[in-house]
Amino acid sequence: MSRILLLLPTRTYRAPDFMRAAERLGVDVVVASEEASSLAEKNPGGLLALDFHRPDEAARAVVVFAQRYPLDAVIGVDDETTIVAAQIAAALGLPHNSVESVRATRYKDLMRRLLARAGVPGPRFWVFSLDDDPGRLAERVEYPCVLKPTFLAASRGVIRANGRSEFLAAFRRIAAILRDPEIMARDAQAARQILVESYISGHEVAVEGILVGGELRPLALFDKPDPLEGPYFEETIYVTPSRHSPDVQSAIIACTARAAQAIGLREGPVHAELRINEEGPQVIEIAARSIGGLCSRTLRFGTGLSLEDIIIRHALGLDVASLRREHRAAGVMMIPIPRAGILREVRGIEEARAVPDIEDITITAHLGQRLVPLPEGSRYLGFIFSRADTPERAEAALRRAHSRLTFRISDG
Repeated sequence: MSRILLLLPTRTYRAPDFMRAAERLGVDVVVASEEASSLAEKNPGGLLALDFHRPDEAARAVVVFAQRYPLDAVIGVDDETTIVAAQIAAALGLPHNSVESVRATRYKDLMRRLLARAGVPGPRFWVFSLDDDPGRLAERVEYPCVLKPTFLAASRGVIRANGRSEFLAAFRRIAAILRDPEIMARDAQAARQILVESYISGHEVAVEGILVGGELRPLALFDKPDPLEGPYFEETIYVTPSRHSPDVQSAIIACTARAAQAIGLREGPVHAELRINEEGPQVIEIAARSIGGLCSRTLRFGTGLSLEDIIIRHALGLDVASLRREHRAAGVMMIPIPRAGILREVRGIEEARAVPDIEDITITAHLGQRLVPLPEGSRYLGFIFSRADTPERAEAALRRAHSRLTFRISDG
């Protein structure tokens, strides 16, 4: 039986789907988390505690572990674990992306430099320090622009500014986010920097793919039908297949492949976000991991395989060439947080589930939880899933279901 190491942060949404995929494939799983499990002593070959923010130490610990419990693959399931997964795979001599290429997907300033050097279309950019005078910086950029931390995910701290006053307000707001002790503990140096990019207008899309020996094999192309124009960039609806023309879709995939090559990625899942306008596709971000949250549940391949099935199969060196997404359209809505406060009640779930073409609704926030909307927050209330004959119907079902949900949020 093959044995894989899954790097699963305690707060990830992804654990159940990866565990089910491993079970379907008959794979033995070692779960590594940043917190020690109370069951570790009873299952020493199945549970590990690793510091994901110290990749060198984590790699050394896994090398020792693997001497007793050999590993066939290492999979980091989200942004927090991609770098450490590459470091561990390198230490074990397993197929992997270089640590440098994965680091470039985690640090947006590095990514921007590599993409620009390779001529991959994207925004103009500037990298500033929190020690700089924001008043002077505001004179150096062009408007509109987008300010963002260099290493946070899920649109956290991403703010559009249309002029000097908005730039100053956004700069100070992001600086406050970066001073959070938890964020500074991840990377104190990166928490002193802010990336500013020229704003790119147009329709936004997301590409889901897998790299095999440096070749990008596209798995899905998602449209994002809601306009993402700021001041914050909370993603809501993804729908596949894309409604863009075949020529535009081909250009999007080709641009994504160029971006992966420019960064140096060669193996494993890729999630990219691009904007499409009269100049063609332009890369917003590219990540060495699969789509976030529970959004992968929109995807089915071959005879019902999940995205996690494909990722594990590839990591174990199994063939993924013949896998294609099902023909039906599918969509997901990441339910936005309407305001800050304490979640007290959720109403209308059964009514929303009864909407035609709705497949499931999962509320991931729990009653009594403190909700933090963007740009300070990075989580959602939950996810709505649809499956229909056309993308238009899948999107419409998501909107109807969401309209039937009510969230009671109190101050506090």
